[in-house]
Amino acid sequence: MTLPAQDTWQIPPEPIAAMLKAPRLPAVAFSPNAEWIVELGQADLPPIAELAQPKVAIAGLQLNPQTWGKSKAGYYCTLSIRRRGENIAKAITLPSNPRIRNLIWSKCSRYLAFTHTRMSSPQVRPSERADFDNNSSGVSLWVLDIETAQARALSKPVLNATHSTVIQWLPDNSIICKLRTDISPPPIPPSLPVGPLIEENLGRIAPVRTYTNLLKSPYDVALLEYYLTSKLACINLTGEQTSITEPDLIISFSPSPDGQWLKVVTTHRPFSYEVPLARFPKRTDILSLQNKSAQSVYTVADLPLAEEIPTDFDAVREGRRISGWRADRPATVYWVEALDGGDARRQSEYRDCVYMLCAPFTASPTRLWQSALRYSSLLWGNGTTAIAYEVLYNTRQVRTWQLAPDDPTTAPNKIAERDFQDAYNHPGEPVTVPGQYGWQTLLLSDQGDIYLNGRGASSEGVFPFLDRFNLVSQEKERLWRSPPNAFSRIHKVLDPAAQQLIIRRQSQSEPSNYWLYNRRSASKSVIAQDQPLTHFTDPIPWYQGARKEIVRYFRSDGLALSGTLYLPPGYDLKRDGPLPTLLWVYPQEYKSRETAGQITLAENTFARPSRASVLFVLTQGYALLAGPTMPIIGEGETEPNDTYLEQLIASATAAVDYLVARGVSEYPRLAIGGHSYGAFTTANLLAHSDLFSAGIARSGAYNRSLTPFGFQGEQRSFWEAAETYYRMSPFTSANKINHPLLLIHGEADNNTGTYPMQTERLYEAIKGLGGTVRYVSLPHEEHSYRSR
Repeated sequence: MTLPAQDTWQIPPEPIAAMLKAPRLPAVAFSPNAEWIVELGQADLPPIAELAQPKVAIAGLQLNPQTWGKSKAGYYCTLSIRRRGENIAKAITLPSNPRIRNLIWSKCSRYLAFTHTRMSSPQVRPSERADFDNNSSGVSLWVLDIETAQARALSKPVLNATHSTVIQWLPDNSIICKLRTDISPPPIPPSLPVGPLIEENLGRIAPVRTYTNLLKSPYDVALLEYYLTSKLACINLTGEQTSITEPDLIISFSPSPDGQWLKVVTTHRPFSYEVPLARFPKRTDILSLQNKSAQSVYTVADLPLAEEIPTDFDAVREGRRISGWRADRPATVYWVEALDGGDARRQSEYRDCVYMLCAPFTASPTRLWQSALRYSSLLWGNGTTAIAYEVLYNTRQVRTWQLAPDDPTTAPNKIAERDFQDAYNHPGEPVTVPGQYGWQTLLLSDQGDIYLNGRGASSEGVFPFLDRFNLVSQEKERLWRSPPNAFSRIHKVLDPAAQQLIIRRQSQSEPSNYWLYNRRSASKSVIAQDQPLTHFTDPIPWYQGARKEIVRYFRSDGLALSGTLYLPPGYDLKRDGPLPTLLWVYPQEYKSRETAGQITLAENTFARPSRASVLFVLTQGYALLAGPTMPIIGEGETEPNDTYLEQLIASATAAVDYLVARGVSEYPRLAIGGHSYGAFTTANLLAHSDLFSAGIARSGAYNRSLTPFGFQGEQRSFWEAAETYYRMSPFTSANKINHPLLLIHGEADNNTGTYPMQTERLYEAIKGLGGTVRYVSLPHEEHSYRSR
């Protein structure tokens, strides 16, 4: 018997193959005092063997059982540092094959802590090792002394990095770490089932979206407890360890700003086969850190299993669901509790309430604020100024308030209210800086004003800005605005008067670099007021000649649309005529036409392809319309998806008509493509229009009855909107897909709703109906693709 030839990995055509080898631009981090610059080398495309490392998928988590870290986690591979005024960065000596993660600065800016993950051979399973605790793989704690440029290990590879917080600094320059406690082999799966798996529901309403990697058996429960169990220890700069807690199922931890207290979040039974870890029982305790021996002094919350949260986007779990530390005080904990039972459909004057309690946590809590909408976030400044946000998805409302934390009887001062999709009226985000305890707090001027760092979308274009905002008069003063020939954004504000700024600047031909900008010098027209802080160059200069343009056009109902048009280098319309064209799409839902028609694309940004970027098609002579806006609008009581197909087709028609009328494109050389919800869109446009001759659909979902409790922006269940679910599902119209369709899906897709089965079923339907279709399943890949 002769086996069929195995399809193998292919090398892309040039110049794509060479471009994939180009080094990626490094990531940049500034020390808290902004005196040091760290450049972090980003890893190349990993080999498939790295993605094939062992994996344990439980309770919504994916972890590597050899390293006790996250499975397929991204990492940095090089580290270099320099002072802000220096031009040359010094490379830091690291262990071989470094995998750097969890970087965190000390409050004094002298030290940078990070974890290093050491991998062993993917063929060796932990249970097969002669010595399980031989440190052949795992996560270790490292620290970089900025002043000496020396990095060293502070621990063996014994950290538990399977979930959430791994390391945190204390003010005395010691580090709290989450350590593994069990050195025995992991639980062994039963050779035979001990009985059937039984689930039941006795009349309660418990809708859930289609989560992946949930617990499936008692064996999974044993694995969860094995890998999640850890203890907290304090490690000083000499590597000396002091235990803080006993082993427990620790989710996260956070020391108070003064370092005297520790907030620890743990989970416990009963677990669930229906929801992920985030909904398991959760207990939050405050521990005393005096003498590094933690003792529980206050329980903030002890929440039960939450399987019954409504699927409405504004629904939350009952009880004290969020907690944290006031960043401007030594040890004041705050928490948020729902006043409407967590159900946003319930009538309630107030949705949430924020409480505070300061050390030693023996008094009664103080009520800080009640929000009429759903609590979103808090930014702390000082005793008279904190900024609070409340939002509601159903109405797209967001409100911003000034609170007086030290005097909660002071009435909140409303600063702004708008549609959170209204980009033109976005006031910007408040600027924060390290405060007295090294935590991020509001930057306040000597007069008590705050500063707002905005993206600056407008009908004329996108021009980021910095404003000074008076909280009393609510008047704004524009301090800085990006020039029209570049896309610049404020990265850091260095003084209370906002005179010195660190700006990140890019253009179509220049990659992002950082500059020191002095507003006082600029106002006096002093030459060379900008000082370059980084000097990155174009990693793929082939694209220097490519043309990038924000194009604008109108839908048949008069709605303004836009997209980013890319043309290959050297293209001349009169000489070359129409090009084969790809539209890469992803629609979005809105509740108003006004916000749906806004143009939020920036023209002067630096765009170069990497990994699975669609920009590579330019090298093959294609034109590309990236991100053409396809708003799906439902105003008032109308839901957007009730007219999804009509609006989708109208938007796609407008884009195609514009490209053809301009002469860039022509029928029939138009293709449509997209990833995830864009793949869903691609299949629908092939089924319900004749605009495109081919399609590419990556990692999509095509049968909405398989996501019956909502998807994307749809909150209604299948039984509340069965006709909408049916009409929107391209699977039900597979017989109308009469043009070639390339289906791609990661074999290990763990994204909510986009099971690989979605693509398998659509492929089988089109194949059974005689259509032209190819299905490519990528081994070991998840929702996004990473391997070479």
